[in-house]
Amino acid sequence: MNSRLLEVAIDVIGRAGRDCPADSALRTVLKGRGLLSRSDSREISRAVFAYYRWIGWLDLDESVDIGLNRALDLDQAFLERLNVVSPAELRSKAVPGWTKDVMEISDAWMRTLQVRARRWLRAKKGQGRSLAEKLGDCWIPPGARFADAVEYRGVDDLFRTPEFQAGEFELQDIASQAVGLLCDPKPGETWWDVCAGEGGKLLHLSDLMGNKGLIWASDRAEWRLKKLKMRAARAGCFNYRSVAWNGGAKLPTKTKFDGVLLDAPCSGVGTWQRNPHARWTTTAQDVAELSDVQAKLLARVAVAVKPGGKLIYSVCTMTQAETAEVAHAFTSAFPEFEPLALRGFGQADDQTQMASAATQMIWPQDLGGNGMFIAAWQRNAAG
Repeated sequence: MNSRLLEVAIDVIGRAGRDCPADSALRTVLKGRGLLSRSDSREISRAVFAYYRWIGWLDLDESVDIGLNRALDLDQAFLERLNVVSPAELRSKAVPGWTKDVMEISDAWMRTLQVRARRWLRAKKGQGRSLAEKLGDCWIPPGARFADAVEYRGVDDLFRTPEFQAGEFELQDIASQAVGLLCDPKPGETWWDVCAGEGGKLLHLSDLMGNKGLIWASDRAEWRLKKLKMRAARAGCFNYRSVAWNGGAKLPTKTKFDGVLLDAPCSGVGTWQRNPHARWTTTAQDVAELSDVQAKLLARVAVAVKPGGKLIYSVCTMTQAETAEVAHAFTSAFPEFEPLALRGFGQADDQTQMASAATQMIWPQDLGGNGMFIAAWQRNAAG
C-alpha cells in the first residue's frame, strides 16, 4: 500500500472509536478527500477493515502503519490458505473474550469472520437473473428460494449504475432478505415494520406484496424515515406510511395488523464479519441491556397483532440473551401467541428442504451473509 493511501487509512483509524464506528469515520474521511479515485477508496476501505479484522494479531505498541501492512499481509495469507491461522488462535484473537460467555463459538464461524464480507443485492421480485446479466460479475444462489438475491463480485460503483437509479435493486444482505421471505406477506394485507430504519426490510415486504395493501413504518429517528422516503420513491414503493415512534407504551397507531415485524435494536454480533471494528466496541453489558429493550418492545407491539395475525421478531445477533431467551420468555408470558413454524434457512445441501421450526438461527457461514435470529408467532383466532 503506497504512503499516500496509508496516510488516509491511518486518519480513519485515528477517528474511529465507540462513538464513531469505523465505517462512519471512513465515509467522513473519504468525503473530505474528494480527489481519491474509486480504486483508491476501495484500497483504503480494505486496509481499514483488515486492520480491525486482524487487530488481535498486531502489536499495538508499534505504529499504525506497520499494523496496517501486517493486517493486509494476514488478510491475503488467510484468503489463500485458511489454515495459516489455527482454530485456537482464531478463538483467542478474532473476537473479544466475553463472547464465549454469551453465545456458541464454532470454528466455522471463526473462519467466516476473517474472510471479507460478500456484497448482496436484492432484485425486484422475479428479476434476479435479469439483473445479474445486466450488471455482470454476479452470482445467484441455486434453487428458487433466493432467486432474487444476487451477489455482486465486480468493482463498479453500484450507486452510479442505471439499474440502481431506476430502482431495479437494493443493497440488502441475504440474511435480511431471509427475514422478508419468512414474513411471507400477502398482497392486500396490513403490516407494521416497527423499527424500520431506512427501510430495507419494508421495501422487501412491499415488493413481496406487489405494492398492494399497507405497511406502517416507524422508527425513533426521523432522519432515518426521511431516507426511507427517498429510497421508497426510487423503488416505486407507495403502499406505506411512516411515523416517528420512540418505543414507548403509547403505540403510534390503533390499527390491528395482519403482521408485525420487530427487527429490534441489538448488539449486532451477526454483522461482525462485515463490520469488524464493532467487535472491539461492543460489550457484554450492551447485550444485557439490549435484551431488556427487546423484551419490552415485543410485549408492547404484540397488542397490535390482530387475531390470526403474525408477529415476527428478528435480530442480527446470535447471543443467547437476545435470541432464544427473548423468544422463550415471550412465549411463556403471552399464551395467546402460538409459535409459528418457519421453513428454515441454514446449512444444507438443499436449502428449500430445511426442517420447519418456530425459531431460526442463521449463522454467517450458512448463507454467506450476516448472522440473524428469527422467531415467529401467530395470535390465536380468539385473540
